[in-house]
Amino acid sequence: MLPLYPELKPYTRHRLKVDDIHDLYVDESGNEAGIPVLFLHAGPGSGCEFDSRRFFSPDKYRIILFDQRGAGRSLPTGEVSANKSADLLGDMEKIRIKLDIDKWVLFGGGWGSTLALLYAESFPGRVLSLVLRGIFLARQEDINWIYQDGANRFCPDHWEDFVAPLADYGPDQVCAAYQALMQGDNELARMSAAKAWSIWEAQCTTLHPNQRLIKHFSDAHRSIARCNIGSHYYSNGCFLTENQILRDAPRLKDVSGIIVHGRFDLFCPFENAYLLHQAWPQSQLYIVREAGHSATEPALIDALIRATRTTANRFERDFGV
Repeated sequence: MLPLYPELKPYTRHRLKVDDIHDLYVDESGNEAGIPVLFLHAGPGSGCEFDSRRFFSPDKYRIILFDQRGAGRSLPTGEVSANKSADLLGDMEKIRIKLDIDKWVLFGGGWGSTLALLYAESFPGRVLSLVLRGIFLARQEDINWIYQDGANRFCPDHWEDFVAPLADYGPDQVCAAYQALMQGDNELARMSAAKAWSIWEAQCTTLHPNQRLIKHFSDAHRSIARCNIGSHYYSNGCFLTENQILRDAPRLKDVSGIIVHGRFDLFCPFENAYLLHQAWPQSQLYIVREAGHSATEPALIDALIRATRTTANRFERDFGV
């Protein structure tokens, strides 16, 4: 199987003030003259991970990472004011303009795939191609699958730990209950809830236990932002109209892309990728048999590296790399 590319440091970092509240962290690595690719992290609220730059050839790509509003190194941490899907799409445009990019490749998994699709449907002329993993369509049924009734059937033991911080909640109120808890004044309760939220995700997104991922997700700083922002988005239907992504898929008629999806993805069922592929004929679908949701899994890493190589081969002549 193909491994990740070697560890890479940014050649430049930016702070981008996008409104009166939010200050975004952005960095660039790889080839300054290469194919621009924007990495869209999962979450919402998680920030870029330890291996985010390593899915791309540093010789072929100009690799751009940014932490979405309230996430990672963006400030203020965990902030949910002025933090909706449309705001994030606007931020992506501000980054594109600041970095003087005409068109770019978008790479995202989970919530990152949602943002990539929303951006491409809004600005198809500014997208070279998409590389997407673990498709999250942001319909109410997709939110319910993770936080109401779906994944809990496969992981009832982890689900019990996940809902333990919630003293009183209805079967369809888990996200709202978490959101209310995170807005409370009890710091200890907030920390406990944030850790439970993040560990639920870490434990259910891989086929085999990954202690490195669990430790990374449950970091106090990261888990607070992940839980606060995640419950904010999921309690509000991700601030989208129902079935918006599939409804607007015809707008992708001139956009190519590769969909990579684990056959045994418990968080974002394979049906999501299949429905998207049917609605988007210009896409290629890579089904990864021995993988779940997390991009840390070797089989998914292999498929994603192949996808970014295929994409680079298509556009390298245009950028002289």
